[in-house]
Amino acid sequence: VLLSPRSFFGVEDFVDDDNGRPYTYKKEKKSKNPHKHVSFKQRTIAYMEPFTLDVFISKRFVSASLTHRVTSKQVAVAGTNSKDIKAILKSRCDIPACMAVGRILADRAREADVYTASYTPRDRDKFEGKIRAVVQSLIDSGIDVKVYPN
Repeated sequence: VLLSPRSFFGVEDFVDDDNGRPYTYKKEKKSKNPHKHVSFKQRTIAYMEPFTLDVFISKRFVSASLTHRVTSKQVAVAGTNSKDIKAILKSRCDIPACMAVGRILADRAREADVYTASYTPRDRDKFEGKIRAVVQSLIDSGIDVKVYPN
């Protein structure tokens, strides 16, 4: 049996199997799932907005509020359980009620000099239906809402 001679410290001793470069060179880090990789900026940009939108929808009522992130003060609040909205709505939990809550919240936010907000849905919430109606009516009424999905 004839074996080919190998050099003692030749380049072929240091060559990596993956890409043919010597193993002393640094390899690039590869993400396990490149489609799910989220950068630091993408994770933190939602927290740079000073005001957050919070929407709560129960079986009977819809309520929404704009909260200042740093001081945790509620700047504007609207809900279908309040007296002024109760009188004009047929139902307190359908999509027209959600749109009315969004319009009233936008008016109250403009009175408080708030024109931008960010909205991050909760883990259990999907951005569709009633929640989308509230956010869309806020946008239509002149409040710039940035939605950051989970």
